[in-house]
Amino acid sequence: MKRLFIAITLLVLMLPSVAQKDVSLKLDPAKAQWFREAKFGMFIHWGLYSIFAGSYNGHTLPDATLPNGRSWYAEWAEKRLQIPDKVYRGKAREFSTPRYNPDEWVRLAKEAGMRYLVITAKHHDGFALWDSKVSHFDVELTPGKKDLLAPLVKACRKYGLKYGFYYSHWEDWEHPGGAKPEWEKQPTDAEYQKYWEEKSLPQVKELLVNYDPDLLWFDTWGSESTLLTPARRDELIRLVRTYSKKCLINGRICYTNPGDDVDFLEMMDNEYPAALQDRPWQTPATMQQSWGYHARDYNWKPARQMLTYLVSNVSKGGNYLLNIGPKADGTLPLPAVRRLREMGGWMAANGEAVYGTSPVHIEAPADVFLSQKTENGKHWLYVFLTRPMSQLTLPVKAVGGCQVLETGQPVDCTATSGGSVSLAIPDGVFRDGSIQVLKLEIE
Repeated sequence: MKRLFIAITLLVLMLPSVAQKDVSLKLDPAKAQWFREAKFGMFIHWGLYSIFAGSYNGHTLPDATLPNGRSWYAEWAEKRLQIPDKVYRGKAREFSTPRYNPDEWVRLAKEAGMRYLVITAKHHDGFALWDSKVSHFDVELTPGKKDLLAPLVKACRKYGLKYGFYYSHWEDWEHPGGAKPEWEKQPTDAEYQKYWEEKSLPQVKELLVNYDPDLLWFDTWGSESTLLTPARRDELIRLVRTYSKKCLINGRICYTNPGDDVDFLEMMDNEYPAALQDRPWQTPATMQQSWGYHARDYNWKPARQMLTYLVSNVSKGGNYLLNIGPKADGTLPLPAVRRLREMGGWMAANGEAVYGTSPVHIEAPADVFLSQKTENGKHWLYVFLTRPMSQLTLPVKAVGGCQVLETGQPVDCTATSGGSVSLAIPDGVFRDGSIQVLKLEIE
């Protein structure tokens, strides 16, 4: 029955649309204002690869004895661990997710200070976390046969978080025409076009129509240009603009040539620019080495280090999309939960210096980051101190007092003859080892 339904659905989706061709590729910039203000989001990598947890048949990633095993990325298990297609796809029958609690996931994100959430609706393995009408390789193969996206969307709406979907539009290991890892034979253009029309475009439309997402996170990394031409890129953008007047599109829709119509740039994995960017941007980042759940990846970053990445990005006008890889059963790794709660405590005290701020175009010492905002006619400067110091001079003119944001403790500020302000950092401010934030009113 589903095979017949897929055939009918594809026929309808492939009918030409005159109206779609007239749709502008550009989104109203005001629709992206929430993204520029949110700064901090949760990334979730979850799928069949979570079952393998980074290991298969006596091998654990990274494994130099395998031809392409030199990577921590557990979400690439099928290809890097050389798992036979039949074995990998058969794991759908074990993906029962008995402890999946989307309310708990979203509540944790909110408590961590995150303002939006992105989940892998379909990764490179081609498996869809919803009941797709254009592919058999989806949750209909699992024991519960239940849509895993819908309850997460419901929870995001409940807690007031924006939500989006990661969708692997270019690479797909299940469909014969999808792009494959660089060490495998690639499809011909005609084969890729078949995938594009049969699966990629129709599934993106399903996500837009069924869930009304706030953003779509597409994924390429520099070797996509042969198959993912500007014409196909623009066709996908046009599809999104046709079915949504609010959905943001990231720059990794075509990393080598995103064009001018994407809504924000996406850095490479764990990439932190040293300078301001000329467009809204974001860093996708891991807590460990892997994105998908990896039972033997013990390389957890301290919460303080991740907060430093966050404030560094904020100071340059960027966002920080921090990943968590749930276990196959739906539980969240405890080290990740603990770190997010620690970050949430810091954000509760200092979020004012993060949300809705903009970069400051002045020089600051190394390891000192700045942001600013105007509220009720007052111009506030926020100074992130990521290392202990007793004195700091900044080339700004203070017109009001200065204080430690978290405690309200006064900070002596003195105008210098050169038009700068000298700040005397109180003793004991760095006693707990956390990043401290100063707040002062400036011209």
